[in-house]
This record gives sequence, structure tokens and C-alpha cells, in this order.
Amino acid sequence: MANKKDLTNRVAETLEVSKAEAKKLIDVLLEEVSGALVEDGEVNLTPLGKFVVVERAARKGRNPQTGEELDIPATNAPKFRASKNLKELVKNI
Repeated sequence: MANKKDLTNRVAETLEVSKAEAKKLIDVLLEEVSGALVEDGEVNLTPLGKFVVVERAARKGRNPQTGEELDIPATNAPKFRASKNLKELVKNI
């Protein structure tokens, strides 16, 4: 599984920059995607896919330790929708 450190190393190698510069680039990208998602409700990163904010309706839940029923309030949550390109790339791995 690739993580942020692995991606930083790959970016540093690809762009032929230091790992510190690559980390800063990735950090800025993630901050900007998060900020744009908060402001606009969606971020389209072609050919990767689209991040969107979805509304989750209020619902009933259950405490797994006690079995007590509880109300879960409505909330907004981020969701990622993979592009057709990305789906095709990972289809047969």
C-alpha cells in the first residue's frame, strides 16, 4: 500500500527535486483540494476522478457495546468518485 511518504519519494524522483520540496508540493496540493472542497463542494481531478461533498441524512444507529439505540444527525461527508480512466486502469489488478 502506498502512503504519503511513498508518494513523496516518487514525486521527488520524477521531478528530480529534494524530498522536502516534494513533501511541500504534496502538502500544498492536499490543502488546496481540501479548501476547494469546503468552498465549492467538489473538486475534479482529471484523469483521477472527482471529490464531492455529499449530504448524509439523519438516521437511527445502535451503540455496539450497550445495544442502545441512538439518533445520528444529518451531516456532510467527502466522497470520491473514480473516473472511467482510473476504473479501467485498476480493473484487472
